[in-house]
Amino acid sequence: MNEMNQVAVGKVTEMIRNISKNKKAVLFIKIAAIAFLALAVTLTFTDTAFADGPNLDPAVHPVLDLINKLVNPLMLLVGAGGVIFCIILGVKYATAEEPQEREKRKQALKTAIIGYLLIFVLVVVLKLSIGPLTNWMVGTTATTTAATTK
Repeated sequence: MNEMNQVAVGKVTEMIRNISKNKKAVLFIKIAAIAFLALAVTLTFTDTAFADGPNLDPAVHPVLDLINKLVNPLMLLVGAGGVIFCIILGVKYATAEEPQEREKRKQALKTAIIGYLLIFVLVVVLKLSIGPLTNWMVGTTATTTAATTK
């Protein structure tokens, strides 16, 4: 049994070493840890922060109005800029003569397209989540206000 534990610990140690050498994996783990920590802190202090039922409408509505007013023009700018940037990178990729330069430009084009798609996915998620988050916040505030007035 002791030998099996040593083998398992050795495999886990080797796996951790391999992951720590991969910069993308380390970055992903850091981001996931920060997101988990932020979620844990938010959930921990949510009940105490809203226990008195503060009115958050004056702070929330200007922010939501600003986001709603800026999203569409920014989408237009990001879309146009992304298309122009991808076209420029595509032309550079097509005109590259050396194989190393061609591979470098191909990678830049792939990265630009991934970033471009990621921006659009995040904006769609933002637009889809504003309504439910606002309803949740209003419901939470109304529930705590009703509970504290009883």
